[in-house]
Amino acid sequence: MALLTLGLNHTTAPVELREQVAFDASRLPDALAQLTQQFPGVREGAILSTCNRTELFLAIDGDDEPDIVRWLAGFHAVDAEALAPHIYAFKDLKAAQHMMRVASGLDSLVLGEPQILGQFKDAIRTARDALTCGTELEQAFSKVLSIAKRVRTETAIGRNPVSVAYASVNLASRIFSDLSSCKVVLVGAGETIQLVAEHLNGQGVRGIDVVNRTLANAETLAASIDGFAWPLTELGERIQHADIVIASTGAPVHVLGKGMVERAQKARRQKPMFMVDLAVPRDIEPEVGEIDSVYLYTVDDLQAVVEEGLEQRQEAARHAEQLIKDALDDWQREIRGYRAVDTIKQLRDSTQELSEHELARAIKALESGKPADEVLQQLSRNLTNKFLHAPTVALRSAAEQGDLSLIEATHRLFTIDDIEDLD
Repeated sequence: MALLTLGLNHTTAPVELREQVAFDASRLPDALAQLTQQFPGVREGAILSTCNRTELFLAIDGDDEPDIVRWLAGFHAVDAEALAPHIYAFKDLKAAQHMMRVASGLDSLVLGEPQILGQFKDAIRTARDALTCGTELEQAFSKVLSIAKRVRTETAIGRNPVSVAYASVNLASRIFSDLSSCKVVLVGAGETIQLVAEHLNGQGVRGIDVVNRTLANAETLAASIDGFAWPLTELGERIQHADIVIASTGAPVHVLGKGMVERAQKARRQKPMFMVDLAVPRDIEPEVGEIDSVYLYTVDDLQAVVEEGLEQRQEAARHAEQLIKDALDDWQREIRGYRAVDTIKQLRDSTQELSEHELARAIKALESGKPADEVLQQLSRNLTNKFLHAPTVALRSAAEQGDLSLIEATHRLFTIDDIEDLD
């Protein structure tokens, strides 16, 4: 049985195509059933589907690869010829290597992003529930998750910010020892602020205030993080309770002026306020940074943090790639060991059969009254001759044909010390 990974991702296909072949969670069980029932050679299967990739992990019989691309196209009503150029496929250890890189965040749009590992686990869980995850995939997934965990714990792949959203939260955590106890106001409800909200949630921050010009958008974001939505007219009031203010609205003029922040700080009795302006043009008046109790950072200030974080992640990625290489080397040794198991068993069985046959003859000889020493000597000769008959014939034939590799292998196999010059 062989391991096969097949799919497309953000590097091989545009978002328009990725959208068309993404699997809704509700359709995954049906898709997995089709895969394992429609193709006799597909014994096991799992599907990972995210916004950036759709990948199929399969255990297949033999070397004949089923036409999974055509099936994938048909399942999603997409033209197979248009889909095929964007598909990649890996087999056996190359497939395992790809899976390890995916689960470790090395193949992600954002290097080292942690969400993919949870998504990978969800894919495994779904396959198990659908009863399409068997011995082969379970073994592969066990090794993949093990190496992904090592990458997370033994490298700094996910510890350094590589986006301004993450950098904002990372910087805030350096100023406040316990972010979960901070009151946060987010100004805006676009993609950047959504990412900020997710990172803050991950740090245990709850009850976040989302202030936005369009209240409906604020309500949508607030609902996703168990926060509170406010119209922009409430901004001055909300920041009077804020330890952290992060803004990204895309407005053409400043939405936070120095006077508004001074009034808020007066009400807060000059408690430190951390402010980040991620917008271009800026949302916060530059003069706000002149207030003694306010720590104001712009997107340019954070860019250095991001570049430093990216460099550190790239170094961590090199370490992670070595961990994966070592794991694959170990796995390859295991596979080679498995291949020897059948041979070893056959060798033991045939040897045991010969031994039992000769032992039965020896017992009969003893029962007929022959002296024990003669019987034992004959037993020893018979065992030696029968054990070595086939190897002896093979070695003579190899020597006559000039094939010295079998002779050398025999020396290694039986640890013969007096190796002669075979040349």
